[in-house]
Amino acid sequence: MRAVVQRVLSASIAVAGETVGKIGPGVCVLVGVATGDNERDAERLASKVAALRIFEDAEGKMNLSALDLGYSLLAISQFTLLGDARGGNRPGFSQAMEPSLARVRFETFCAACRKLGLAVETGRFREHMQVALVNNGPVTILLDTQRQF
Repeated sequence: MRAVVQRVLSASIAVAGETVGKIGPGVCVLVGVATGDNERDAERLASKVAALRIFEDAEGKMNLSALDLGYSLLAISQFTLLGDARGGNRPGFSQAMEPSLARVRFETFCAACRKLGLAVETGRFREHMQVALVNNGPVTILLDTQRQF
């Protein structure tokens, strides 16, 4: 699984003009599910996101996690994170998991985040969404359970 984790002051997601998810301070996470990803990948990614120390402590060092601070998470499924444009200008998505299975892995990720203690908001799977956020820093971290980067 791949994730783009952004430290945010606020973030929201809308579908057809209706806000379906909204958080204050916390993390906005774009999640891509790759072919071959399993339940363990989803749980490992959730643990990493929840414990990722990207928030500043009293000394100004990034030493605290969203979990430490009681912050929320906005999770958005995004298969385009698996896009491969190395062969040309039009990305291919053959590395992305088939949608019905990807939905299960994404939901496992969200459930694991909740189990760890994070309040989780989401968009709507396979819907056209508009994401608005205020990146704080900016701080953006890339994660991959297969350790490709």
